[in-house]
Amino acid sequence: MDVLERVEWLRQRTEFSSLSSEALQAIAQQVQEQQVQENRRLGLEDTQPEALYILYDGHLERYRTSKTGLAKVTSLILGSIVYLKELLLDRKAEETTITLNDCVIWTIPREAFKAIAQQFPEIAQGVSQQLATQLEEVSSQLAYEREQQIALRPYLVPKVKRGIVGTSRYAVRLRQDIKKAASDRGSVLIFGEPGLEKDNTAALIHFGSSDRKEPLIKINCNTLQPSGAEIFGRTGKPGLLDWIGRGTIMLNNLEDIAPEFEEKLVQLLKTGKFTPIAREGEPEPEARSVEARLLMTSEKILPRLEKCKLITHVIKVPPLRVRKADIAVQAEYYLSLIARSRGISKPKITPEALRRLQGYDFPGNHVELESLLGRAITQAESPELTEEVFWAAGNKNRRFRVNLLNAYPRLRQFLRSPWWPDRINYGFTLGAFAVIVTVLMVAPQSRDRNFALNLFWAWWWMLILVAFPFVGRLWCAVCPFMIYGELAQKISLWLYPRKLQPWPRQAAEKWGGWFLFGMFTLILLWEELWNLENTAYLSGYLLLLITAGAVIFSVLFERRFWCRYLCPIGGMNGLFAKLAMIELRAQQGICSATCTTYQCYKGGPQKGEGMETGGCPIYSHPAQLRDNRDCVLCMTCLKACPHRSVELNLRPPGIELWTTHQPTYPEVCLLFLLFGAVFLHRLPAIQQLLDINLHLDQFSYHAIVSVLALMLPGAIALLFDQIMRLFNRRSRPFLELAYGYLPLVLGASLAYYLHLGLNEAGRILPVTAATFGGSTELMATLPIAVAHPAVIEFLQAVTIAGSFWLSVLLTQKIARQPIRSLLLQHSAMVLLGSLVWRLIVVA
Repeated sequence: MDVLERVEWLRQRTEFSSLSSEALQAIAQQVQEQQVQENRRLGLEDTQPEALYILYDGHLERYRTSKTGLAKVTSLILGSIVYLKELLLDRKAEETTITLNDCVIWTIPREAFKAIAQQFPEIAQGVSQQLATQLEEVSSQLAYEREQQIALRPYLVPKVKRGIVGTSRYAVRLRQDIKKAASDRGSVLIFGEPGLEKDNTAALIHFGSSDRKEPLIKINCNTLQPSGAEIFGRTGKPGLLDWIGRGTIMLNNLEDIAPEFEEKLVQLLKTGKFTPIAREGEPEPEARSVEARLLMTSEKILPRLEKCKLITHVIKVPPLRVRKADIAVQAEYYLSLIARSRGISKPKITPEALRRLQGYDFPGNHVELESLLGRAITQAESPELTEEVFWAAGNKNRRFRVNLLNAYPRLRQFLRSPWWPDRINYGFTLGAFAVIVTVLMVAPQSRDRNFALNLFWAWWWMLILVAFPFVGRLWCAVCPFMIYGELAQKISLWLYPRKLQPWPRQAAEKWGGWFLFGMFTLILLWEELWNLENTAYLSGYLLLLITAGAVIFSVLFERRFWCRYLCPIGGMNGLFAKLAMIELRAQQGICSATCTTYQCYKGGPQKGEGMETGGCPIYSHPAQLRDNRDCVLCMTCLKACPHRSVELNLRPPGIELWTTHQPTYPEVCLLFLLFGAVFLHRLPAIQQLLDINLHLDQFSYHAIVSVLALMLPGAIALLFDQIMRLFNRRSRPFLELAYGYLPLVLGASLAYYLHLGLNEAGRILPVTAATFGGSTELMATLPIAVAHPAVIEFLQAVTIAGSFWLSVLLTQKIARQPIRSLLLQHSAMVLLGSLVWRLIVVA
């Protein structure tokens, strides 16, 4: 090939086409044609190139190595010029060039080319123009990418939050659906209940696909304009579909879109094209093709999309309530995430707590589970999460409530004041109880001459039974037993500073109910066999024994362990408090959304409206309470709460017994024991009714008959229940139905003590005078208030009859069955009610 032919080839095939004929001729004269074998290197990166190379025939490849990723490789076509820029700028080679096969290379030695470039400045000028053009293109691309980032940044999803956890068939199926949807670029609809993190499922699809390096943006449909201008753009203003390119758009909460936008979305899915929104008075723009992939999340399938079958992949995310097998591993996974984010060691979750989680339906699904675990970690005082720190009550259980603290602001002010209960307890009850016990021990021993005995048996028993349906366990807030327990606890810590023992919760939950049942049994037998009602010093011993239990356990354990699990009086109060028309609870929404300290449960310093407290004395969180048994109405939580979450509600009496109640065997046994106490107190009347001699004057016979009297109501109820099950195998367990007797037990107990209260309570003034040695003449002058026997009998009859019908009603509410299915239990109530009527009213 001669020089002229080379000039013509250079002009047609290379970027030297713009040079003058003289310059091209000078280059052609210096060309040395070389045959280069396959896989030979022409130049090495970061070294000075030895010559200028022009590919005449064959294939070349150039690349630059990278320490952090793959090398960037470029294939060269015929006419490509290698190392032109490096020779003109006297720089080292930027890339390594090798031959891919046997090539013909035109070579111009380094010094020869420099001489030509110096002789013909137009060569350098051409390269400069080329570099300027490339720089302009790069600048334009950078500007476009900058605008794209600004447009997409508010919607960008940078990464997946978490994977699909679990081994159940639902979890396996969901992972398979995600993998299938990630294998192509078809549209996807992900639907399911709230709280299932459907947007995270969409992110798993995008980042698991071949387009994972493209951007993913999430748009909440409730924020879109009805026209969808943010997505489709307007005339002269690009929309998100223009900016996203081949990326992915996620339309979150598709059920919130406007009908106008739904129409355009259907057209987009049908045709793969969209039309920007025209401004008023302007012609409609031309339709544009869509490169982006569309993912949609919704709580339901839109009927039009389902009818038209426009979605390539439809994925239903299963709710957490059907994935009970995955809750354990889900909980462990969330605990790991929460512990890592807070920089703490991962807590353990007890089997009982896990069972509580697995027994809950989680209407908020994964979001609620994660939030619940986060609250539990904050509330827990040990590295172990027990069932005490998990909340699982539904909103339906808050119906028919009136918050008395809002209705009566002065009531809130009083209950938050130092008067309740501290000043009452330490200013009055502490001293008054000491006086009562002293009088019982040293004053005359009969009830007609000892005002303390009169107060205990005639006043206290009647009034507290009357109070249960109204104020529940309010007595426990001012109970003298625990006042002395708290005082002993404080003095012992002052004398011997130490850390009190934590509660043995598991053992207490298992055996505490049986302990107080046994204690109450012994108290009733002691009362009957030793005539405590009319023996003052023995009644004093009884009060001292209960106080001793409170003192001993307060010195050993923190807070009020005795009150929560072991006190027999507290057990009775907690049982009857279930019937109360008031309850103390907290608003779970406020607690979960705003509370981070749980001072009502754990105690702490003053915070906002919340006062400094030592926390709940019986370790109950008001948002966790399901019945009144575990609240002593001390109002510590009301004082500590800075968010006004605590409520003192007026409610339908006993509503918890057919909604949130959890029955226990020790409590049922205590219920029938208290019923048996009514028969125990009326043994002489039973002897007269049966017309047999029970030998009550002999201790052994008296003890045996007393035990049988205590067992009688429970035995009758259980017998009728077993007969009922022969005819109705679908009947609810006796453990649940037994609570239907509770109003009758309370009514029978009150009917018995009405006689003492209305006949002897009004004699308190002459009895007080007799206590301190007053003369008979003085006692005769003091006023008394005694009800007529007919009035007493009428009130007793009304109480028994009313409590019977309330028991029938409560049984129906608990059982949720037709009345004919429960006729035998109602018959047992008729029998027991009739016996009580005969022993109390008629006798």
